[in-house]
Amino acid sequence: MNAQFIKDFQPEQEITSYFLVQSKEIRAKKNGDPYLALLLADRTGQIEGKMWDNVAQVMHTFERDDFVHVRAWVQAYQNRLQLNIQEVRRADESEVDLADFFPASERDPEEMFQELLQVIQSIKNAPLRRLLEVVFQDEQIARKFRKAPAAKRIHHAYLGGLLEHVLSLCRLSEAVAAHYPFIDRDLMLAGAILHDIGKIDELAYRRSFGYTDEGQLLGHIVIGIRIVEDKLRMLPDFPPRLRTLVEHMIISHHGELEFGSPKVPAFAEALLLHFLDNLDAKMESIRQCVERETLVDGYWTAYHSALERQVLHKDRYLEEGDSEDIEGDRSGTPAASDVPVAELPRSEESGVPAQLGLQALRRPVLPLPDLPIAPPSKPARRTGERRYQTTLFGEKLQAALKNKDS
Repeated sequence: MNAQFIKDFQPEQEITSYFLVQSKEIRAKKNGDPYLALLLADRTGQIEGKMWDNVAQVMHTFERDDFVHVRAWVQAYQNRLQLNIQEVRRADESEVDLADFFPASERDPEEMFQELLQVIQSIKNAPLRRLLEVVFQDEQIARKFRKAPAAKRIHHAYLGGLLEHVLSLCRLSEAVAAHYPFIDRDLMLAGAILHDIGKIDELAYRRSFGYTDEGQLLGHIVIGIRIVEDKLRMLPDFPPRLRTLVEHMIISHHGELEFGSPKVPAFAEALLLHFLDNLDAKMESIRQCVERETLVDGYWTAYHSALERQVLHKDRYLEEGDSEDIEGDRSGTPAASDVPVAELPRSEESGVPAQLGLQALRRPVLPLPDLPIAPPSKPARRTGERRYQTTLFGEKLQAALKNKDS
């Protein structure tokens, strides 16, 4: 069991712990000697590690997705923590607890699954409710759905992440459907529950999060359609047009063709599902970015490729701002409460300023001196016989016409 986790590391700390190798590169120093550049992980985050000395003896003893035992110093480099590795060896799986290396939802998966079943039972549309019941009465699907992550790395990339993401979408769908009366709540919930069901077979998560062969070749949209169609065969009376709407919501939920959807959303519930799915993914991404960033100081994270920006650590920003305010105002600008405000004339009835805006602060307008007004000048007349410059071709054409006339 890990005694030290990445989220607890501090600069200048010596650590001895187990990690999962997420990437490994053998690079060359300026003098040609090799050094190791590793990306190490546990369930609390990731950290880069460099090994500079005695590399030749260990660099071929472990690979990506292996567990390693590391002794290292935690150092600050470019405002981020990294490990200066002194010793590293491959660790046997029997030495570690796999739960230390897979991030997992903070919620109990069985509790979340029971909440999902309650949502399904709340659906009044009988065909939709029956479809969802048939899907999750399949024990293999239910078992995978409890455990699967929602993504490899971008959002909800932890065990139970798919179920947590789906429940979040259900709550968002309920709220938005209550706001827009033309939204079909039951169809919205069915789409939210089924849109990512293909991820139970797309993603692999034995040691690290990756893709199955089926996931690489087909993707979760195609896999999801196959799962739903397989269950629909058990429901011969399912309305054909309702089936088409459900399948359209699954295939269009990425929103754009370039994002992997073969069709763009074509009706309100499909479009809403796309936006809510994107919203929930972005909010979870920004939460993880702030919580897992190993910043030494400051309040801006490193560039986040999925969000396409740096992210402000808002709480740290406010805390540092409060401490600066206590020490003194650096700008020299007086506080708002110290600035005198001009008293405006008030109405006798309401006590409210009689005039607001610029008119209440109008300054007297100084009269301008009388200036002689000059008569308008006539436009200058063009000189010469030609008004426009002719081209060489035009000159030759004019000459040819003159010769013809003569």
